[in-house]
Amino acid sequence: MHGLIARLLNKRGIKALEELDKEEKTTYGEWQRVLDKDELETEDIKKFCEQQIHVIETKWKDYEKENAKKAELIPYHTVYKTLLEAIDSPRSAREALEIYLNQLLKQ
Repeated sequence: MHGLIARLLNKRGIKALEELDKEEKTTYGEWQRVLDKDELETEDIKKFCEQQIHVIETKWKDYEKENAKKAELIPYHTVYKTLLEAIDSPRSAREALEIYLNQLLKQ
């Protein structure tokens, strides 16, 4: 376990990973995977953002959670979605250009 994560869990009084709920375990696993690498790759950032979006959207579906608490998650969701769009934008632009050029070739 990475030292920073261990310190955070200790600060929160968590002695074992089994004490975490499913969402927390997912987040912990992603943090651990990211921290184990010397350099992040674009795919790592993309996967992290996708997982965080999933966690947020799962919380939005929870009928027990207050709407005010759900609303606090909107900026985080927006940031993660924006990062994903920035990561995928070159690919999307390339795909659109390829489609356009193929259409020109068919004319």
